[in-house]
Amino acid sequence: MARKANAAFMKPLKLTADLEAVVGKGPMPRSQVVKKLWAYIKKNGLQDPKNKRNINADAKLKAVFNGKSAVNMFEMTKLVSKHLS
Repeated sequence: MARKANAAFMKPLKLTADLEAVVGKGPMPRSQVVKKLWAYIKKNGLQDPKNKRNINADAKLKAVFNGKSAVNMFEMTKLVSKHLS
């Protein structure tokens, strides 16, 4: 039997204005937010070349990351979830 996608996981969420500046207009599911966030990071070369787990924030991402100039990918998920409702 095929597994059914978790409906709560795919539920569109509201985004804050700071997060919308990075990933585009919401609402959108958390999975889509993360996908677009990584696309933005890679497009702008914000992943630390020495330690790929770290993200160096530009001005738009600093607003999402509570003013931090660098975060690791696990901390990023926690900080981004504060911008979803």
